[in-house]
Amino acid sequence: MTKQIWLNLPVKNVAKAKDFFWKIGFSFNEQHDTPSSTCMVVGENHFVVMLFEEILFSGFSQNAVTDTKSSSEVLISIDAESREEVDELAKKVEEAGGTVFASPAESQGWMYGFGFADLDGHRWNVLYMDFAKLS
Repeated sequence: MTKQIWLNLPVKNVAKAKDFFWKIGFSFNEQHDTPSSTCMVVGENHFVVMLFEEILFSGFSQNAVTDTKSSSEVLISIDAESREEVDELAKKVEEAGGTVFASPAESQGWMYGFGFADLDGHRWNVLYMDFAKLS
């Protein structure tokens, strides 16, 4: 039945959002770019995150866009290959203008990660999971 899944996110300004994600290491399939959207590709499996201008997104969803300053609708989690990659990404997020809301730290003795908000307030969770330490 289902062959692919992708995530659609509303953004205030596609160019600024694309620049932010480019600076922190994400890539884009520019064949699908329009003036009001862009196609971000995440990870080895090329998970697609479509970034749409808010007005276009609300037209698709037929619902108001969530105010990310006061609420969250989703927490997007991605993995990292090492603790160092977690630390490096946290630094890139801050340099690119994002907000680290949870500094890099160990969790449950086998995970290391941090949380950040992108330019539009969408929340992301980055985790390195050391399964050798899982008991």
